[in-house]
Formats: sequence, structure tokens, C-alpha cells
Amino acid sequence: MLNQKRTFGSILGIIIGALGFLQLGGISLNKMNSLVPFTVGLIFFMAGSNLVKAAVVRA
Repeated sequence: MLNQKRTFGSILGIIIGALGFLQLGGISLNKMNSLVPFTVGLIFFMAGSNLVKAAVVRA
């Protein structure tokens, strides 16, 4: 069984970190700038899900 809380927390942490990074740089958050953390989070989510699929197939 996957630890869903840990996975969700990691994804949420990456998205929040990306938002904080944008705000720290003095960039106002509009629709275009909000796509950056969403895209980063989506990339990490897809990479993580592929890793889990590969681990399940080997087991």
C-alpha cells in the first residue's frame, strides 16, 4: 500500500515552494505565473507515478 499522505504532502510542498519562490522574486501571481508551479508539480507527479508503476511491476 502506498503512503498517500506522504505522496500528497510532497506534491503539495513542491507546489507551495514554487509559489513562494515566485513571490520571493517579486513577481506578482497572475494566471501565467500560476502555471509555473502547476507545471512543476505535474512533472514531479508524473515522474513519481511512473516510478511507482515500475516498482510495482518488478515486485
